[in-house]
Amino acid sequence: MADRRLQVFNAVVKYGSFTRAAERLFMTQPAVTFQIKQLEEHFNTRLLERGHGYATLTPAGEIVHNYAEKILALNEEMEARVSELTDELSGTLNIGTSTTIAAYWLPKILEGFKRQYPRVIPRVSVGNSSLVAGRVANRDLDLGLIEIVTDDPSLERRGAAQDELMVICSPRHPLARAETLTAAELLPHPFITREPGNAIRDLADQYFAAAGIGMEEVTIAAELGSLAAVKQLASEGFGFGIASHAAIQRDIGEGRIAAVPLLPKLYTPLEVIFPKDKFRSRLITTFAEFAVEQLAAGAQR
Repeated sequence: MADRRLQVFNAVVKYGSFTRAAERLFMTQPAVTFQIKQLEEHFNTRLLERGHGYATLTPAGEIVHNYAEKILALNEEMEARVSELTDELSGTLNIGTSTTIAAYWLPKILEGFKRQYPRVIPRVSVGNSSLVAGRVANRDLDLGLIEIVTDDPSLERRGAAQDELMVICSPRHPLARAETLTAAELLPHPFITREPGNAIRDLADQYFAAAGIGMEEVTIAAELGSLAAVKQLASEGFGFGIASHAAIQRDIGEGRIAAVPLLPKLYTPLEVIFPKDKFRSRLITTFAEFAVEQLAAGAQR
């Protein structure tokens, strides 16, 4: 219900350029430019200084931006309050999730939530846990499902569950015969790890460090941006990986990989995070509670 011109203007200010605002709003750049032009004509003054690839506020733009933020926040609160009276949740929910949760946990969560609240439209962004936490803190996303424990003071977090991390390798690999594996026992073998910023990579690095082994001592076979790629290389015998127990059940059942527990055991946290706001819509709160319940139930299976 809020003036679309204010929404677009606020996005341009937030992301610093017409191009990035268009991408985030799923609009074309000419459409964004048109909305800003309409707003400037309304106030009969320039609100943004355009440069090569960037946009900055004019003094008049500063005033409009301050009021636009208040108007949009009040509009969001109004929509949520009225929706609560109808007792039917609806609207778009911007969710960020780590790659592992997106692949192995989120589909069931969304299926269950959509069955209860069919008018809700989930919009999902996938990235590593650090990236998702940053985007939630910047309010680009309504909430996030991640595999790290964040200490960002601007975020509220709800611990849902823990999932055990396992060593994965080819069933023909020498490590596959072990009942448990220590960091020292893994050291002679090539490690297929994840990309920097990935939660499981960080936990694996910390695991070696706790055993007194620096990562410079570990032979890295590859750094990969997806768990699927790690599992593929591991199944072909190129080394070992470390993966979430929930993410490897089908592969184990099909005989593609072997999984061995670590000693001592290592767990990845499953967390739901959202900005610390005085006002939070019932949609965000309801989904957060549902996600926590589903993650906890899934981890117990």
